Amino acid sequence: MKFKQETEFRETEIGKIPRDWKVVKLGEVVEIWDKYRIPVKENERKPGSFPYCGANGIIDYIDGYTHDGEFVLLAEDGGFFGRFEKSAYIMRGKFWANNHVHVLKAIKGTIISEFLMHYLNFTDLTPFITGSTRPKLNQEAMKKIPIALPSLVEQMKIADILSTVDRTIEVVDAGVARLEGLKKALMRELLTGRIRVREENGKTVFYREIEFRETEIGKIPRDWKVVKLGEVVEIWDKYRIPVKENERKPGSFPYCGANGIIDYIDGYTHDGEFVLLAEDGGFFGRFEKSAYIMRGKFWANNHVHVLKAIKGTIISEFLMHYLNFTDLTPFITGSTRPKLNQEAMKKIPIALPSLVEQMKIADILSTVDRTIELYYEERTRLDRLKRGLMDLLLTGRVRVVEE
Repeated sequence: MKFKQETEFRETEIGKIPRDWKVVKLGEVVEIWDKYRIPVKENERKPGSFPYCGANGIIDYIDGYTHDGEFVLLAEDGGFFGRFEKSAYIMRGKFWANNHVHVLKAIKGTIISEFLMHYLNFTDLTPFITGSTRPKLNQEAMKKIPIALPSLVEQMKIADILSTVDRTIEVVDAGVARLEGLKKALMRELLTGRIRVREENGKTVFYREIEFRETEIGKIPRDWKVVKLGEVVEIWDKYRIPVKENERKPGSFPYCGANGIIDYIDGYTHDGEFVLLAEDGGFFGRFEKSAYIMRGKFWANNHVHVLKAIKGTIISEFLMHYLNFTDLTPFITGSTRPKLNQEAMKKIPIALPSLVEQMKIADILSTVDRTIELYYEERTRLDRLKRGLMDLLLTGRVRVVEE
């Protein structure tokens, strides 16, 4: 398979396309199977093996189906309609479709399902949307969506390239899911002391703990202790300064809020190694990212607590992982905008092993984090690659030819 730059175009209602392509309306190349859709409320669904499909994909698995075959499902309402957003997906075999998704069957010899799916996900469908409270792509508007159509052979080649990238993205996503599961399992065992870690002959050794004692936070190893967060950190909140977006001067210093770095600005409020813990506007449940580490110079706003680990007591990375493992919701006040105020924060209990064991636990969990970050970087790279390929192949600026 080779690629070549197209040089001969013609003007159409959707802009320039290759001379040998044509423009068709969606309604000309598909059969619409919406009349067979049946919505079923969640509490009325009988569990089964057939996918129950909505605007954004499979919602559930139920006992029954409305369609059987290969179809492109396109969001009607409750979906995403912008360019490069997943407005469409393919279903094959038996499945149940609800009334929030259009069910389209490609007309044989005219268009290929996978090409159509990619084209719809590449296209900005917002001009065809009606309604503001709940945007909707009604059937009549949908039929008018224009499609730049190459030959079936070229459609197949384009679809194969884009679907190959999709399959690679799925592999990366599955890797992330496995690592996230591994990290949660490790946190459950290591941060409760059920599995211990030590050094033997230069090697890291894991062993199961058998001696526990009861504490206010449950059973912990006999040689661990329970401390309050306020006993092991210095609170540097007084140096925080909020800055409105239109008042920030661009620069090289991270501007930090409840959920991480928001911006880069010209100035800093803190310098050193700190654990930043959401005060409001963050996530406080177990395994949610309520805390993160900042090192060096950064600016902190008033939505995040700034904590400095007391040397010789607790290690920053261990503290970060412990806070992200812990359900902090019992310490939250307010319902409209939940908040972790400073006094409540100080009372958060921590099960504390020795500094050596803290370091080993932190190193294990941070190693998994770094691997997850690599997967996310690869995911971002693949997303950029796919967008670039869609922009070139689905406009015909670059053609796919036989070698």
